[in-house]
Amino acid sequence: MIKNFKWLLLVSLSFVACNNDDAVVVDANSSDGLPLTAGTADFSKFVSLGNSLTAGYSDNALFIEGQKVSYTNIMAQQFAEVGGGTFKIPFMADNVGGFKINGTVMGFPRLASTGGVAPVAVVGTPSTEILTSIVSGGPYNNCGVPGAKSFHLLSPSYGSAAGLSLGTANPYYVRFAPNATTSVVAYAMSQTPTFFSLWIGNNDVLGYATTGGDGTNPITPSAGPAGAGFDATYDALVNTLTSGGAKGVVANIPYVNTVPFFTFIATNPVPLNATQVAQLNPLFGAMNSILAMASQPARFQTLTASSTNPLLIADEMLAYDATALFTTAFQGAPFNYPLATASFLGTLYGKARHASNAPATRDYILLTAGGSIGAAQPGYPANNSTIGITFPMEDKATLTASEVALVKTATDAYNAKIKAVATAKGLAFVDANALMTLVAGGGFSANGFSVTGAFITGGGFSTDGVHPSPRGYAMIANKFVEAINMTYGSNLKGVNLGDYRILFPKSL
Repeated sequence: MIKNFKWLLLVSLSFVACNNDDAVVVDANSSDGLPLTAGTADFSKFVSLGNSLTAGYSDNALFIEGQKVSYTNIMAQQFAEVGGGTFKIPFMADNVGGFKINGTVMGFPRLASTGGVAPVAVVGTPSTEILTSIVSGGPYNNCGVPGAKSFHLLSPSYGSAAGLSLGTANPYYVRFAPNATTSVVAYAMSQTPTFFSLWIGNNDVLGYATTGGDGTNPITPSAGPAGAGFDATYDALVNTLTSGGAKGVVANIPYVNTVPFFTFIATNPVPLNATQVAQLNPLFGAMNSILAMASQPARFQTLTASSTNPLLIADEMLAYDATALFTTAFQGAPFNYPLATASFLGTLYGKARHASNAPATRDYILLTAGGSIGAAQPGYPANNSTIGITFPMEDKATLTASEVALVKTATDAYNAKIKAVATAKGLAFVDANALMTLVAGGGFSANGFSVTGAFITGGGFSTDGVHPSPRGYAMIANKFVEAINMTYGSNLKGVNLGDYRILFPKSL
């Protein structure tokens, strides 16, 4: 009994201690319950550099409401609670998206979901005129430029209106650049930043991937001088940004094949009936036999009367071009086709194959190519010229396994460099690659909400299948804040994902 009285006395004393003038106050607005602090960081002048992700691009466009929920603006709102200054954004003129150059509409309106999986462009005409300078409203803290690759941030002509027709300038930067000779990084440094964010390199591989590796948008090599190779360029950017003593946060590059733009359309969505199978299998089987006689592996699968047959695709990276082989074989027995027919078939199937869905050799069908699947090949009879079934999909409509391997190799090299620089400079580091891999896999959960990589319905991506939704940007902002807290001893809380919508409505 005496022991029990002693225990009650201790409880009473503890209760009194927790309610006297020296009681610890729990701050619900911080990550750890302690009073909010910036730690060793100084957020009074925050600038953000990067591409469309930094700018707040969403639904295939840049528009006001999207810019407001960029991960950088969400971060800036957090910084404001611990001494962060004004974060100016070069807002577009409307919520339509797109833009004009000298009165001519050059960009397209944003996309919006109609309740299904086929988004449509919103009704409206872009009112943002690129050649109407908004310099007087700056300088702008958000220096994100949609479309920018790493080396573009060093280019002194990237904001030159004269370079628009030459492809050496970017319309989004031209609009707020202070003059025709100031690079993006120089513009950011002119503001004497105390803290910066840098997320760049995505477009250095994404441009190649979204064009199906057709050669029109090459991967930026890791090696090479600043302004050409990624490694030296990244060094130059970070060395410049930290030259005045600023601290910052950097992020690595996600694998492109984790986003719905590449994962939504299956490689085997083709429905065939028994009659169609009976017509197609002899042709594809014959070509496999022809390839075998040349000691080449089979390229065509046996089709079935089902809804899960593979797409027929063109693959320009095939090591062996079978055009001549097929042309010769189709002129002989048992085909005995005339030269014109044999040549046509040889050319059509010489670098074609069925798409693979095997994890190690998976091909990816671009979201933008979905509308062509099952359509008639232009200029040919509709009954025997179906794209993806009898006519291969264009090489630029797919990202083949070989092309995915090239993208992954480049991404891994970029990420090694980014991590090494962050470590050497003592910068906060965000593993965006791990985050997006998680989203694409089981999904990311926080605040009672789950963000997945499902197109339209997953909550993480906008209707273009590449850029985040408002909730996706909030998720990313929180990851940046976590990295900043860990590195600089701040205790910013981050935002509630439930406060951010999944998709923008058609009307804003």
